[in-house]
This record gives sequence, C-alpha cells and structure tokens, in this order.
Amino acid sequence: MNTEKRLVYMDHAATTATRPEVAAAMVPYMTGHFGNPSSLYDLARVSREAVAAAREQVAAAIGAEPKQIYFTSGGTESDNWALKGVAFARKAKGNHIITSAVEHHAISHTCVWLEKQGFSVTYLPVDRYGMVDPAAVEAAITPETILVSVMMANNEIGTIMPVAEIGAVARKHGVLFHTDAVQAVGHIPIDVRAQNIDLLSLSGHKFRGPKGTGALYIGPGVRLDPLMHGGAQERGRRAGTENVPGIVGMGMALELATAEMEENTRRITALRDRLTAGLLSIPETYLNGHPERRLPNNVNVVFAYIEGESILLMLNRRGIAASTGSACSTTSLEPSHVLMACGLPHEVVHGSLRLTLGEQTTEADVDYVISAVMEIVQRLRDMSPLTPAELRSRPESG
Repeated sequence: MNTEKRLVYMDHAATTATRPEVAAAMVPYMTGHFGNPSSLYDLARVSREAVAAAREQVAAAIGAEPKQIYFTSGGTESDNWALKGVAFARKAKGNHIITSAVEHHAISHTCVWLEKQGFSVTYLPVDRYGMVDPAAVEAAITPETILVSVMMANNEIGTIMPVAEIGAVARKHGVLFHTDAVQAVGHIPIDVRAQNIDLLSLSGHKFRGPKGTGALYIGPGVRLDPLMHGGAQERGRRAGTENVPGIVGMGMALELATAEMEENTRRITALRDRLTAGLLSIPETYLNGHPERRLPNNVNVVFAYIEGESILLMLNRRGIAASTGSACSTTSLEPSHVLMACGLPHEVVHGSLRLTLGEQTTEADVDYVISAVMEIVQRLRDMSPLTPAELRSRPESG
C-alpha cells in the first residue's frame, strides 16, 4: 500500500480555519479596545461602533437591514432561539411546527424538546436527494401551525432546498418561516426578502470566521420570546456581554466571503466535480444528495460492502481529514438520519464518506484524495466478507 502522507483538510463543513486577516482584526478588541459596548465612556464607544459595523456587514451579506441582525454564540443558539422563541411567543395562536426529517440536530433535537412541552411537530419526508417538496409543506399546514423550519442547505449531503418556494407557501398561510442557513451563508447567494425568509440562522466558523460566533436574522414584525435572560444587550432581545472580538471577526469574514463568492464558487465547483468523478469511478460507489442543486464544496458518497469509520481511520493515517457526516454526530454509532431519510438501506448508510472542500484546496489535494480512497476502499473490500468475488483484488482466503 502507498505510504505517502500529506495533510489535506477536507472537512470544511465541520469548521474552517480563521482567515489570518480576520484574526488580526480581532486582536485589538482583546487588548487595547477591550471596553464593554454597554458602558458610556470612550473606550466602550469604540467597541460599540465595531459591533455596529459588523452588524452592517452581516446584514449586507443576506439582504437584511442592520437592525434585523442579532448576534449569538453560534448556529445552535440561533436555531434554539428561533424555534423556542416563536413557539412560546405564538403559543396562543397554535402549537404546531413543521420541519423536515433531514435537519441538523440543533433543529431536530429542539423540536423533540418542544414536543415534550406540549407542541406538535410534523417531520416532513424528503425525496432520494434529500429535498423537501413545497407542496408537502402546504399540505402539512393546519390552522394550528405557527412555524415552518427547513434548512437552506443540508450539512451532510449538500442538497440546496427550495427555500424561496417554501417561504412563499408559509407566507401565503400566514405562518412564519425559519431557515437554518449555517452551511449556506458565505457560500451561496442569499436574499432574505426575495426568499420569503422571516428568520435565518448563521454561524461564523463556517465561512472562515471565529468559532463561538453566530447571528439570527429576525424579519420585520416577527415576535419571539428571548432565549437568554439578563441584561439589555442586543436591544433587549439577547442578554449577555457581546463577544466583540468574535463579532468583529465574523463580520469581516462574511464580508470577504461574500465578495469572493463568485470566484470561489467557480474554482471549488470544478474541484468538487473532479473529486466526484474520481470517486464514482470506483465500482459500486454512489453519490448522495442532489447531483446539481448542491453546495459547491460538498461531496458525499457511499461505498458498498465497507464501513465509513474504517475509511476515516485509514484516511487519517494518510493525513486526510474527512468525516462520515455531521461533525456534531461523529461520536455517535447511530446511522445518519439524513441518509436514512433519503431511503438508503441501513447497511449502506454505514459506508458513507463526506468530503468538503475549501478555498485552500488544490487540484493536487483532490488527486491525492482520489488515489488514497481508491486504495483504501479496495483494501477494505478485500477484508470484508460482504464483498462479492468480482470486486476483490485477490481471491478470498480460507
């Protein structure tokens, strides 16, 4: 077996490296400009102005107004706030929430918790590509429905949902529409007004900003209860001293990602397609997610007869960082709920591999990964008792 080893990071859906210029921009707000934005003196004013500037940067990236952006600690907090905040604020109107079967656990586990509080949740099925049908959303709406929450792009298989159409359905029936856009912001164009979005969650470390930063867009006229109680920060809707360095970094990272989106999409899509073609040349390998309506950087495949965990361990020995699905579920032995919802058999789901590319990925990285995966898959298939004779490189022993 080839023993060549080089570091290739292909897990950008899990997290990204903070850009050097972003990290540099954050440092002054941890040292000289350390003032609390809520205080009255000049030192605090500098921090307050920095937060305001970042709010403008985030708003501009999604077609919102600065006053509609509320900073949080990340995507999970934003998702929790959107769902719980709307649920309890609109409880008198109804208790029914609609979501999909392929949401991130920040949504699905929050919905399970809300069910225990007396709310009713409909988990819509998806097609083989992981796509929600807007007609199914409309059919599920009842007089009790208060919220629809469907993600913008799936974190495991990269499928981009028909968000504008789903938002239009929700608006037609007077139901609020939230989208978890953690994997989409900074990677595909977003316009909250044109896409009929009432609430949108985003996370800074998915587009080369710092970890521990996020935001919730709250559209005009949307009423929701606070998730965090305490001080009057974020105009009284989200208590807690602002993470000024993180907010500054997230704003700058998103502004840069948006400005470079067209060029990055063109280059990374070409690399993604090269990687996909190389992996699909391996017999009995199948692409997960929509073949066209998918994130520019996402490749998710399944290899028959072997397990993804074994592939990951062997890839790691070759210096390749990848995953089988959501980073938040890596330690779980449960099969991917996303792939199961797409209709894949239980035994096939365990053979999945997710590779997500980034700005620093090169053609040489892609070719190295293809070569390594080909060798590893063949080696594992040779060891697997499930592999048919025609896919073995040598006869079965014994």
